[in-house]
Amino acid sequence: MSSASPLKVTVIAADALYKRDLLRNPDPFVVLTVDGGQTKSTSVIKKTLNPYWSETFVVQAKPSSVLALQVFDHKKFKKKDQGFLGVINLTVKDVINMEQGGENMITKDLKKSSNDSQPVSGRLLVSLQTSGKDRRESEARTSRSTRSSRTETIDAEDGNPPGAASSNTNTNTSAPPSSEPAPDVNANTNPTPSADDGSVTSPFEDQYGRLPSGWERRTDNLGRTYYVDHSTRSTTWTRPANDAGERAARTRTDQTDNERRQHQMRSLPENQNSQTNLVNTGATTAGLGELPSGWEQRVTPEGRPYYVDHNTRTTTWVDPRRQQYIRLYGPNTQGSTIQQQPVSQLGPLPSGWEMRLTNTARVYFVDHNTKTTTWDDPRLPSSLDQNVPQYKRDFRRKLIYFRSQPALRILPGQCHIKVRRDHIFEDSYQEIMRQTPQDLKQRLMIKFDGEEGLDYGGVSREYFFLLSHEMFNPFYGLFEYSAHDNYTLQINPHSGINPEHLNYFKFIGRVVGLAVFHRRFLDAFFIGAFYKMILAKKVVFEDMEGVDAEFHRNLEWMLDNDITDVLDLTFSVEDDNFGQKQELDLKPDGRNIAVTNENKLEYVELVTQWKIETRVSEQFKAFRSGFNELIPEDLVNVFDERELELLIGGISEIDVDDWKKHTDYRGYSENDEVIQWFWKCIRSWDSEQKSRLLQFTTGTSRIPVNGFKDLQGSDGPRRFTIEKAGDSRHLPKSHTCFNRVDLPQYKDYDTLVKKLSIAVEETVGFGQE
Repeated sequence: MSSASPLKVTVIAADALYKRDLLRNPDPFVVLTVDGGQTKSTSVIKKTLNPYWSETFVVQAKPSSVLALQVFDHKKFKKKDQGFLGVINLTVKDVINMEQGGENMITKDLKKSSNDSQPVSGRLLVSLQTSGKDRRESEARTSRSTRSSRTETIDAEDGNPPGAASSNTNTNTSAPPSSEPAPDVNANTNPTPSADDGSVTSPFEDQYGRLPSGWERRTDNLGRTYYVDHSTRSTTWTRPANDAGERAARTRTDQTDNERRQHQMRSLPENQNSQTNLVNTGATTAGLGELPSGWEQRVTPEGRPYYVDHNTRTTTWVDPRRQQYIRLYGPNTQGSTIQQQPVSQLGPLPSGWEMRLTNTARVYFVDHNTKTTTWDDPRLPSSLDQNVPQYKRDFRRKLIYFRSQPALRILPGQCHIKVRRDHIFEDSYQEIMRQTPQDLKQRLMIKFDGEEGLDYGGVSREYFFLLSHEMFNPFYGLFEYSAHDNYTLQINPHSGINPEHLNYFKFIGRVVGLAVFHRRFLDAFFIGAFYKMILAKKVVFEDMEGVDAEFHRNLEWMLDNDITDVLDLTFSVEDDNFGQKQELDLKPDGRNIAVTNENKLEYVELVTQWKIETRVSEQFKAFRSGFNELIPEDLVNVFDERELELLIGGISEIDVDDWKKHTDYRGYSENDEVIQWFWKCIRSWDSEQKSRLLQFTTGTSRIPVNGFKDLQGSDGPRRFTIEKAGDSRHLPKSHTCFNRVDLPQYKDYDTLVKKLSIAVEETVGFGQE
């Protein structure tokens, strides 16, 4: 039967706890219990739904031990309901190997207890760490077998007689220059070199040769090499050099390595250098040698090393001396050429990002803004960016920067919006305009009256899809289709027929800002000039083509030809306001100033500005005031007008090959007959039917700019999924929060087409059968 051994449990934080009281947040703390016996508790964090403790406890545990971590509200702890906020239960052997040791960080959803009926929400972040039985026994054996011989060797090296070693046994050493707590000189560390030491056999030499007199090389329990100076009774992470000649030789060696790498890059074909994409593989080398200039190594109170970059005033868990493997992709490389680039040379991560290592030393990245992880370094082009247009790669970079800004982070709490599906425009106006911008920046909780759907993302996506259809409907007189086509929208200059129109435009601005803030798409596209106006860019003559193509051609002819005695125009325009025509001056007394061949360029500029901007200036001012309440103007200006269109509306084209490539299956495989029928059906559908299927499954007909691989679910990136579920007599069923469709195993192709068509085109709402 396994014996208990020390286990270090760090209670790090909780997130999105349930708010029991209407007017106050809880005072959370955590009680840790091991097998119902040992009990530890954290401190109390006042008035928050997102407490941060980072408190460590050492308990005795077996592989079969169960850790119970219960979260309580301190203000209610002694009352009848005890203020219970949730619990997670961990079986030690399921999360960490007590024999081998290691560290594992776990995030688990809080659950109800068996005797508590109160609602529970949120997650608890916990770290478990143990040195492992195998390692402890190995170190103990090594320590016993080498202690006497090592003591004699050290004494001889220092010129001290045997037996004098006892004078050094309990002497405290000074900290190394990095101000990191120094390793214990007399700790039971293993002096036997590792593979990284170049097969050196003595603790008084390494790959650079013999250490100076009085120095010894040792390795701590994390495998890091440090050096002991027995003359001064101090330790350091930096290898001491015997003389200036050795230091110069090591410098020349480092320079030679750098020159070799630079020569490898220069030796690449010229066209390869210009057309190659750098792609991060996620792997790194070990961190060796001195830290780069301006860097410092420190350790947390728990003993975990981290690194400070004083150049950028940032910290990271990853040793900057590690070389990150970068693969070169180009027409002549076939992805085979490997180069290395120091992590420190890539520059700082975007705001809100963190670099971490897996147990196998593979680098991954945490985006705390979206609470997601990725293998792709956000500072490098992604491997997913290969063979895509440059504008998409640029847009991805801007999007990462944009979404990492503090002003665009979701605030604690929930924003509840309840609407009737048949009155979505009117109800949304009342709900959104009664709340403050700060309220709208909390997590959205959309509720359709009379429906049971829970909003984990899918309901809000459908909400914006449906609302955009209503509020941009020309029937309301706020927007109209451009004269160019019946797809792009522009502000109706005569919207003033509705006395409340400016309030509605502010509402629409809020909705657009709300969709961008919460990363949802609107099923609407505007004229290009409208996006330029949001970005406070000047509209020009070329923008007229997207507003009124015929009027643009007339002006273009006017600019290209001599209009003397051909056109009879003045600096005025005639506006038709619901049958009432009125003449408006483009500049003071313009109706009495003739347009000539000499001043026609000024006329074109003025009439362009009037037709696109001036006549809708009040409406647009109201729109932008609502938009900027959620999206600051200085942040959105990072995009150009085309990128802003993608940010608001996504991509309208649906690539079935891309869709199929990024689809997961549950219960089915890609080769199953039903799945082949499914894709055959989709390929036979027109664009509208494909959009309806996408909307049915994900809540919107829009997809992200990089395609289906970037589809988002309620908990971050979530691929389109087809699950084998349901009776073949029933219709397919969707789960929009998870981008999943339940597809029964139909008997033939015709039945699948019929059932899928009915589900997509004729069902409304959630929970349909």
